[in-house]
Amino acid sequence: MKLSVRAFAIASGLLMGGGMLVMGLVNLASPGYGRAAMEVIASVYPGYHAEAGIGNAIVGTLYATVDGAIGGAVFAWLYNLLAGKG
Repeated sequence: MKLSVRAFAIASGLLMGGGMLVMGLVNLASPGYGRAAMEVIASVYPGYHAEAGIGNAIVGTLYATVDGAIGGAVFAWLYNLLAGKG
């Protein structure tokens, strides 16, 4: 069975971006929520800051969506490559 690289990339991007958006919005409502995770993410994504704000939530969501899509595409491609060997 092969995975659709395109579909897996889209699903992964939406899942990771959605998770980042939820974390950012909950942090707006309850400052301090997810602070440690946001600091780690800020160390990886340039331009993203671990501070409450709608701008940071949007920037983080965009980064996470692209990052998730790339990661999902690589995962599906690698899976298909290895699944073909067996």
